[in-house]
Amino acid sequence: MVAAHGIVVDGSLVKAWACPALRCCTECRLSLVEAFESAANALPFEEEFRDVEIVSHRARRQGRSVELSLTVDRSGTAVDLAFCERVAARLNAALDAETDPYTLEVESAGLERPLLKPADYERFRDRNVVVTTSLAIANEYTHRGKLLGVRGNAVILARETGELPIPLEVVKAAKIEYDYRADLKRAKRERREKR
Repeated sequence: MVAAHGIVVDGSLVKAWACPALRCCTECRLSLVEAFESAANALPFEEEFRDVEIVSHRARRQGRSVELSLTVDRSGTAVDLAFCERVAARLNAALDAETDPYTLEVESAGLERPLLKPADYERFRDRNVVVTTSLAIANEYTHRGKLLGVRGNAVILARETGELPIPLEVVKAAKIEYDYRADLKRAKRERREKR
């Protein structure tokens, strides 16, 4: 199996480099964090997890152990507890050879999913979003509106005053805005229709 940093043999990364001939250093092993990132990034290429999207992953030292966190989303279906447990079990199996202590957290991106890549802005087109900027645009740092996608290097929001282009370079954070009231009204309306 070929990895981004070299060749993986028996779960160990063998760094390869070319001088006059190919040389290998078999004593080079993946660190816990590198093994976690490698296993997390490989998930979408496995048959069982082909519909998973890695939204973000993070590792940080917490005392003597390492805290590993993975945020996932799925296209077309919801991320439930059982799915998070399957992902965690797969990652734990991949990290089984690691001797360093760690904790693993797998979570859903949630209803107010963060928008991190330009592709996210296209995928969630026509959804209500909140975009926070590092510079004031139209005298505001927080912008709410309907997402129209990306044009060039700008996120386009539809607002009551018209379209608002926000350069991607100044986007500090963006997320889907979940409207709880609208969801409760919809559920109430559906219950009435069933009667």
